[in-house]
Amino acid sequence: MNDFPILSLLVWLPIAGAVAVALLPRHLAKVTGLGVALATLVIGVVVAASYELDGGTQLREEHEWIEAFGVHYALGVDGLALLLVLLTVLLVPLVLGAEWFKSDAEGSAGARAFFAWALALEGLSLAVFCATDVFLFYVVFEATLIPAYFLVGGFGREGRGAAALKFLMFQLAGGLILLASVIGLYVVSAQQGTPSYLLSDLQDLDIATGPGRWLFFGFFIAFAIKAPLFPLHTWLADTTEKATPGTGVLLVCILDKIGTFGMMRFCLGIFPEASQWATPLVVTLALISIVYGALVAIGQDDVFRLIGLTSLSHFGLITLGIFTMTSQGNTGAILYMVNHGLGTAALFLVAGYLSERRGTPLISRMGGLEKVTPVLAGLFLVAGLATLGLPGLSPFVSEFLVLMSAFQYAWYVGAIAITAVVLAAIYVLWMYQRTMTGPTPPEVEGTKDLGVREIAAVAPLVVALVFLGFYPAPLLDVSNPMVGDLMQQVGVHDPAPTVEHAGNETEEAH
Repeated sequence: MNDFPILSLLVWLPIAGAVAVALLPRHLAKVTGLGVALATLVIGVVVAASYELDGGTQLREEHEWIEAFGVHYALGVDGLALLLVLLTVLLVPLVLGAEWFKSDAEGSAGARAFFAWALALEGLSLAVFCATDVFLFYVVFEATLIPAYFLVGGFGREGRGAAALKFLMFQLAGGLILLASVIGLYVVSAQQGTPSYLLSDLQDLDIATGPGRWLFFGFFIAFAIKAPLFPLHTWLADTTEKATPGTGVLLVCILDKIGTFGMMRFCLGIFPEASQWATPLVVTLALISIVYGALVAIGQDDVFRLIGLTSLSHFGLITLGIFTMTSQGNTGAILYMVNHGLGTAALFLVAGYLSERRGTPLISRMGGLEKVTPVLAGLFLVAGLATLGLPGLSPFVSEFLVLMSAFQYAWYVGAIAITAVVLAAIYVLWMYQRTMTGPTPPEVEGTKDLGVREIAAVAPLVVALVFLGFYPAPLLDVSNPMVGDLMQQVGVHDPAPTVEHAGNETEEAH
């Protein structure tokens, strides 16, 4: 397996599948697209089975690409990349199944286009997570915008064109800032010998304090837009409101993870000193995102806009976990990326089924479906409870670790962050109450409950939420070695526990 380019196969299969789907007749295109997504899932499982739980980057592929600039076609996976690869290959076939008929809606670009763009986004996202050369990462980082733009602009509700353009402008601005830092890394590496964009070489560079901090901000701003983080988040709610539920899953649960992935992989990995220096600012922005996102979500009437704004709060928690610079915080952040993807994907898809049956995404015009569609109501409740971090569902483990690290950082940081738990309970339970409970209106009597295909698209997510909620060990086993390596690279250690003595004196435990 070490000699077989399995990561290249993982990346290029969905991209080749996207081209094939675009050229096939509509019905054959849908079957082929789903088949390619399932085949990519199988390859992702093989990659996971080949991964050894001892940390470090594995399954490496490295070929010289542009020798003069030190650019390589280099792929590899560590614990963080592997978990996001598995999340991606799981979600895409579920989205294609959920959008099987809706992607053919009148006024849309058609199922063939949706399936092709979704596969293209999958392949490019996998390339982002596997890239171990910064220049290659930048190229595929920017390339993901092409399918994402057409998925938002070609499918969904009226006003989607403006939302797609706003999304693109924000992302391109972040990409231009990132490009400046990528060029800066070339200059720094060339000054210290042979230029190289390999992550392993860049981590060994001795970058001066001033240039390092400027380069850090170039990376961080691009990732804060992608994640998103306050105040660079304003594209998020517009996009999730106007796009289809499936596109919302692809953007929020896969594409936006590139932001927090990049913070760990590049900000902490290449600029450890600058990351520690910027921590107070980043923690402040994360806390604002946590509270602001949750408060604004409470007042939303559009269910998809509400879900988008809850993700602003959750990405604030992920960023907070990363920049507390503790093993608990970083482990919690990694688990949060995965568990947020599972829970929010389920919430988006079930909300899509709900709005389709009521003919509106407005919560104020819903209500009373609980009795006539019990399966829909039950899955909506489980997805909502996962979003608020109910114990027994996997997001709780992530949230607990992040909040623990927040209190270790400073008691007041933890106190502010923990308000997210209360606010999440408000927006989730109030949303459920307004959409599902109350008297059943005459017009929804006889509404069909979820069918087999619809349940099949959500059931794997619910099973994963419950299983990983009670048994998170598979995620921890993969993430812990990577977090240990990252903490060593950054040069930080977990705070030593303290013990209380009589006389109110405290000392560090040795």
